Amino acid sequence: MKIAITSQGDKLSSEVDPRFGRCAYFLIVDSETDSFEAISNPAVSAGGGAGIQASQLVLDKGVEAVITGNVGPNAFRTLRGAGIKVYGGASGTVEESLKSFKEGKLQDLSNASVPGHFGMKGGM
Repeated sequence: MKIAITSQGDKLSSEVDPRFGRCAYFLIVDSETDSFEAISNPAVSAGGGAGIQASQLVLDKGVEAVITGNVGPNAFRTLRGAGIKVYGGASGTVEESLKSFKEGKLQDLSNASVPGHFGMKGGM
């Protein structure tokens, strides 16, 4: 399964970024092999619509699930509308969050976990 994990860096040892739409990187991980691709998030400094832009990026990569700290309403609707499961509350390193996912310890979200514009300056 291909999983997008929000990250503050480009390594599995990097900390999970608590923001989805404005995360620094997405690590696209194959959960079977633990191989990964680090992608810089071009929406990190978007004036608006970062969640939708970030959602489109992960959709284009063919992911089936997203692991993040938090996700706003626009990104959540876009991801779920495309059939992607969203797991929230992730923290620690990307590697630790992947392990928690594999152990069934992450929450499969049924709604956005934060209001819109959460990741913008002053919104965290």
